[in-house]
Amino acid sequence: MLRIGIVGLGFMGMIHYLAGRKVTGAQVTAVCSRDPKKLAGDWTSIRGNFGPPGEQMDLSGIKKYANLEDLLSDPEIDLIDICNPTDQHPHTAIAALKAGKHVLVEKAIALTPEGADAMMAAAKVSGKMLMVAHVLPFFPDFDYARQLISSNKFGKLMAGHFRRIISRPDWSADIGDASKTGGPAVDLHVHDTHFIRLNFGMPKTVSSAGYVEKETVQHLTTTYGYPGGSAITCTSGAVTMKGRPFVHGYELYFEKATIVYESGAIPLTVYQEDGSIDHPNLPGGDPVDSFTAEITEAVNSVLSGKKSALLDGQLARDALVMCHKEIESVRTGKIVSL
Repeated sequence: MLRIGIVGLGFMGMIHYLAGRKVTGAQVTAVCSRDPKKLAGDWTSIRGNFGPPGEQMDLSGIKKYANLEDLLSDPEIDLIDICNPTDQHPHTAIAALKAGKHVLVEKAIALTPEGADAMMAAAKVSGKMLMVAHVLPFFPDFDYARQLISSNKFGKLMAGHFRRIISRPDWSADIGDASKTGGPAVDLHVHDTHFIRLNFGMPKTVSSAGYVEKETVQHLTTTYGYPGGSAITCTSGAVTMKGRPFVHGYELYFEKATIVYESGAIPLTVYQEDGSIDHPNLPGGDPVDSFTAEITEAVNSVLSGKKSALLDGQLARDALVMCHKEIESVRTGKIVSL
């Protein structure tokens, strides 16, 4: 039984806790937070852009730590699940790796590529796993798209557009602070750059246009340069009004089918070349289940000793680099090479 300690009890920490309770072969045995109310189980202040609201939690039987050092010195914890703000990821992950713990860290891996490099170097020295929790490949609708792209079931992918839109993230002081998260062009958009990098490789160039407010890119649309390949674009941002629900999705144009999905609006739909329309029946529906699948992947990697291609640190670093190059393109108005 793999024993998990969660660092940070904000929205993502709560989601990881709920998801971790469903994982076979592992158990959340400890939590770490600087907030005494949360350590006491009062999570009623926690809010996010999906999933359940926070509530009073029964944390009986769960070890509770107010500081990271005490958590890391606990010999009965095998995996540290890092869910604190992104600017704290390098320090937290490196300390955990030096303490001999495996690490699963929420996206983005770090605020900067240099921070990611330091984390990866620490993992190499420690001999422990550094895994980055990019959950999008574990959502059934996106896993379906990934399988179609790799299988050529409907022929070559000619073009694809990805979309991720939220209202301004005012449900948490930390998530709304660009100095801690990198702003929407990192914290939000890195979901898509990771998925694009995973499925199509590293682009040669990016060309982005966007909206900048208070020196932070709040919204952008990017064309990814894949010479001789598919035409891939993405729109991501946090400028919509609160009444507009969170939405993510895609349109994929294959030679023999068009695949459309938009959360909360358009169910996964396959338009066949003969004019027929199909709605694939996929498992799940509760987004927390996708996080359970993600954490299960991490647990299985540790137990088997085999690295996960989906949670790979280099892949996460590449996704972060793509975000920074897109921000550069927005600011300069130029096509940027990677």
